[in-house]
Amino acid sequence: MAVSMDDDVPLILTLDDSGSSASAPLDDLDREELPNENGGSYDVINDASSPAAGDCCAQQSSARHNWEMNYQEAAIYLQEGENNDKFFTHPKNAKALAAYLFAHNHLFYLMELSTALLLLLLSLCEAPAVPMLRLGIFVHATLELFALIVVVFELSMKMRWLGFQTFIRHKRTMVKTCVLFVQFIEAIVVLVRQTSHVRITRALRCIFLVDCRYCGAVRRNLRQIFQSLPPFIDILLLLLFFMVIFAILGFYLFSPNHSDPYFNTLENSLVNLFVLLTTSNFPDVMMPSYARNPWSCVFFIVYLSIELYFIMNLLLAVVFDTFNDIEKRKFKSLLLHKRTAIQHAYRLLITKQRPSGISFKHFEGLLRFYKPRMCARERYLTFKALNQSNTSLVSLKDFYNFYEVVGLKWKAKRNREHWFDDLPRTAFLIFKGINILVKSRVFQYTMYTVVAVNGIWILVETFMLQGGNFFSRNVPWSYIVFLTIYGVELLLKTTGLGPVEYLSSGWNLFDFSVTLFAFLGLMALAFNMEPFYFIVVLRPLQLLRLFKLKKRYRNVLDTMFELFPRMASLGLTLLIFYYCFAIVGMEFFAGVVYPNCCNASTVADSYRWVNHTVGNKTVVEEGYYYLNNFDNILNSFVTLFELTVVNDWYIIMEGVTSQTTHWSRLYFMIFYIVTMVVMTIIVAFILDAFVFRMNYTRKNQDSEEDNGIVLEKEISKEEVVGIIELYKRSSAATETAQLQKIVLQMDKYGQMTTLFLGRRSRTKSDLSMKMYEEEIQEWYEEHSRKEDSQTPLQEPASASNSSLKPLSLRQRSQTVI
Repeated sequence: MAVSMDDDVPLILTLDDSGSSASAPLDDLDREELPNENGGSYDVINDASSPAAGDCCAQQSSARHNWEMNYQEAAIYLQEGENNDKFFTHPKNAKALAAYLFAHNHLFYLMELSTALLLLLLSLCEAPAVPMLRLGIFVHATLELFALIVVVFELSMKMRWLGFQTFIRHKRTMVKTCVLFVQFIEAIVVLVRQTSHVRITRALRCIFLVDCRYCGAVRRNLRQIFQSLPPFIDILLLLLFFMVIFAILGFYLFSPNHSDPYFNTLENSLVNLFVLLTTSNFPDVMMPSYARNPWSCVFFIVYLSIELYFIMNLLLAVVFDTFNDIEKRKFKSLLLHKRTAIQHAYRLLITKQRPSGISFKHFEGLLRFYKPRMCARERYLTFKALNQSNTSLVSLKDFYNFYEVVGLKWKAKRNREHWFDDLPRTAFLIFKGINILVKSRVFQYTMYTVVAVNGIWILVETFMLQGGNFFSRNVPWSYIVFLTIYGVELLLKTTGLGPVEYLSSGWNLFDFSVTLFAFLGLMALAFNMEPFYFIVVLRPLQLLRLFKLKKRYRNVLDTMFELFPRMASLGLTLLIFYYCFAIVGMEFFAGVVYPNCCNASTVADSYRWVNHTVGNKTVVEEGYYYLNNFDNILNSFVTLFELTVVNDWYIIMEGVTSQTTHWSRLYFMIFYIVTMVVMTIIVAFILDAFVFRMNYTRKNQDSEEDNGIVLEKEISKEEVVGIIELYKRSSAATETAQLQKIVLQMDKYGQMTTLFLGRRSRTKSDLSMKMYEEEIQEWYEEHSRKEDSQTPLQEPASASNSSLKPLSLRQRSQTVI
């Protein structure tokens, strides 16, 4: 494939603040027409700073300058497409670009994250504080002001980049600004008064964390939660409607029974039926009425059947259906957003002379900004992988696959099948035999049998222990035997497959890790290193290898590993809700719960702490529920987790209520409803992911999913030499040296071509592309029709590029810094 090296003319130039175009990078000295902002007719406006027509060096310098501007703006468009950033936030002038680049680097992201975490962690030091971490008011108020000033700086950079009009239109940013203003006023008041006051607004500090770049998954989770609320609220209202009906009915039926404290008032009826929905007080709530009349059980059976087993499951079904639809719409939106970003970038990279595609020179310039750490070899392989037509240009159709290809990691395919191919014949035969052995099914099932026997042995061994010190000074012989077998297996696989191939498998990495920990546990037992005895407990992890035997188990584990990043973000989302409720709980309920605090309530036994003497012994009767309090942020998190589990959660609620007011129950009920929403979303997400994978597996019976995305590309020595010449012209010594290593490698083995493998893990987006393959084409056509209806018809730049839609009428930035 020929590589173009000419300085051709950009089809579209970025504009400066005054709206005049930059000087055109012409190959010759004649003035040619350039496209206007909409990509239609060409029009050159002379620039006062343009070089003289005869100054070729100045013309070339101007050409390179203009191409650098286009490369950078195209990279920004592609980043906006990847991050799902709206295009109205695109920098519009040189000043905005400088702020954009400053706000879009990892140091800025880390500053943003560190500031948000500092504000959240201040709750450990502020009253009511964790005793060991308590700070003076002056210290924590000063730290808060410092963090808020950093947030002011972050927002000022964002305003400089977005502009005032766009800034105030950005809802999340405006919410953050309002919270910042309130927090700033409160921090100053605390610093001036030198005393803390009721600050429920501290619960809003989590907004600073949610707005961080690294918390994009959390924002998506919150967005999905809010999008799922309408159908959730509909079913919730239905659930509460039946609850009210049964509360009224229960009050009339059971209030005449004076020994029944659960239905003596309508308020108690509602509260206890709400708790009954969680089954936390069942069958206690039924027993007084059941003792008086056995037929009263019908009331509770009907209530639980309708509320718990029908409406709650209906709630999950509705949320799951809504979640599934949201996931599909989200995938469609992101797919079309990326497609639009690619179209914007494509317009900036095509040339006046050849508007039908992107040459390698300009593609390489794009990657220098989009992926600065990508080496020259990978840039060319990415270009070649995109170029399905095997010509010198990447067409728009090929460029649409940019996001799928740019993430590939390229490695040269080994010339040898095995690592031991070049060894002497005797050694080769030995290692070849080991290779055949470790790949055989007999060897694999033998190791599965050993793992199963080891698991049974550990179970019997643990069952026979009597408590006390579980770890003796003598190392069990079974430990040594099984560890030796695992060690021999590891050695055989490493020598038979080679270290690289062995460690490339996730299961082999797992086996290696567990065997290593087992060896460390042996060392801990042998040398009596008691602090490290916990490592021995990790031995049963070997049993997870048995899941490889059944395909369904493998699918479950694969789904679990695929879900782990998303589950981590969902966990963080739940912690954010915990933080908000913990702050509110500390402000209202700190110090209200203590031993013997609730003697007048129905849950007094759970909070009782009494010493009394029985014979010669002092017996302590202790109800531990006083430990479930809101005295600091850590205790609050533990208490909220117990409320999430809902077992006996009403005891905590009634204990707090007895010390405050009946309105306190609203706090606990609202928390239950919020956690029910989040947990239902989590369950719906797991169901959606598992069902999606099962459907994908049934639809695609091939085994390629286990190996991720793999692409092969062959490059010739002639191509590499051509690329080297291109880099020599641009004085890129590092890139030239990297490519020359490929030529030397070809010469070493007498090859004219080299095969490279590009690999990356398979993502949910890749699976969705196959699952919705037929619908995607309809989405593309619908998107094209929508663009046509929103954009005035214009004469295309060329017949071959007629499918390219013109840009919007805004002035794009002169991307020079």
